[in-house]
Amino acid sequence: MSETTHYLYKIQPARSEMLTHGPTSEEAEIVSQHFAYLKQLTEQGVVILAGRTLNTDASSFGIVILQADSEATAHQVMQEDPAVKHEVMHAELFPYRIALMAKPNG
Repeated sequence: MSETTHYLYKIQPARSEMLTHGPTSEEAEIVSQHFAYLKQLTEQGVVILAGRTLNTDASSFGIVILQADSEATAHQVMQEDPAVKHEVMHAELFPYRIALMAKPNG
């Protein structure tokens, strides 16, 4: 039996003008698909956290923290992300260990 491990993938826009001047209509549609993909994976319990920095310069990035039974599975999740698959964003995968996590209030 494989142990579930956490991974983080960092994504950055392939075209920095997407943040400063706005996305093209094609980029906007792909980013919408990207959001829907991550939302579905969150509902399935695969994605633990997803978000992005709010700056709009070249250092801007997003992260997705997910759980998977192998690096190959995590890599496949990342590659199937519409923003990565359609090259609107570049992605890099890292093994990741959650050291501390707040419990939900309520």
